[in-house]
Amino acid sequence: MSVPHPKSADTTGAASPEPARRPSPWRGQGPVVAVVALGGAIGATARYGASLLWPARTGGFPWTTFGVNLVGCAVIGVFMVVITDVWAAHRLVRPFFGTGVLGGFTTFSTYAVDIQRLVDAGQPRTALVYLFATLLGALASVWLAMTATRRVLAWRQR
Repeated sequence: MSVPHPKSADTTGAASPEPARRPSPWRGQGPVVAVVALGGAIGATARYGASLLWPARTGGFPWTTFGVNLVGCAVIGVFMVVITDVWAAHRLVRPFFGTGVLGGFTTFSTYAVDIQRLVDAGQPRTALVYLFATLLGALASVWLAMTATRRVLAWRQR
């Protein structure tokens, strides 16, 4: 005769199965977090380099951040078409390049700070133009890049 463990017995004394342990949400995510961090460092370094090469004039339109965001969005458009329509990429490619590199390269935080600086410098109209030009330009860049990439791919398949 076996005696059930007190914590695993129900009210009748019969043994009940141990409750299933939930897997940790971080289990298996270490490589993803690592490649996003590495990619983000690369992208942010590239953005910083662009700001050193093409510094924005104080109180003027922030052309460098604007250009970086548009270029980054265009690359995101090309990248998404390639990895979804053409290439069966490794599971870490999208987090590394899409989220990490391009997420670090494009910048919402600098965009927001640039708008605040323009307002503080007495340039609210320029801030509004920058606000909407970046939003519309980023969306247009992604769309144009995706459309162009799909057309090039279709043309190459003929």
